[in-house]
Amino acid sequence: MKSNNVIVERTYNAPIAKVWSAITDVNEMRNWYFQLEDFKPKVGFKFDFLGGPEDGKQYLHLCEVTEVVDGKKITYSWRYDNYPGNSFVTWELFDKGEETLLRITHAGLETFAGLGAEFEKTSFNGGWTYFVYTALKNYLEPNESFKV
Repeated sequence: MKSNNVIVERTYNAPIAKVWSAITDVNEMRNWYFQLEDFKPKVGFKFDFLGGPEDGKQYLHLCEVTEVVDGKKITYSWRYDNYPGNSFVTWELFDKGEETLLRITHAGLETFAGLGAEFEKTSFNGGWTYFVYTALKNYLEPNESFKV
């Protein structure tokens, strides 16, 4: 069976500790990710948030942290209230000295099959690409676009 995972990677001009903090500290996450009420990089921690297309329906996301390797990897479940299916989002960091490679893998998307366009692989790919290449990049490297 063909993998239905979405994998998005990007290298940031930021040390690994800074990127880890950006993806696990709720106060930093609110600057570029979703408006989370709370978040802790601790196995068993449950969190939820509303998200969806800016001009479309908002979905209640229900998540639970399932794995943490401090400073390197965090995985949480990703499902929707009142919809079948359950998937997992894994953030992995690779130390490149003053730079950090981030890899996001969203697995289990096939469990959302038949729920509509917002639940298709292309939609998830577009969302994760935005967060990795635009939102998080602008948060971690706010002045990079102005360098000559």
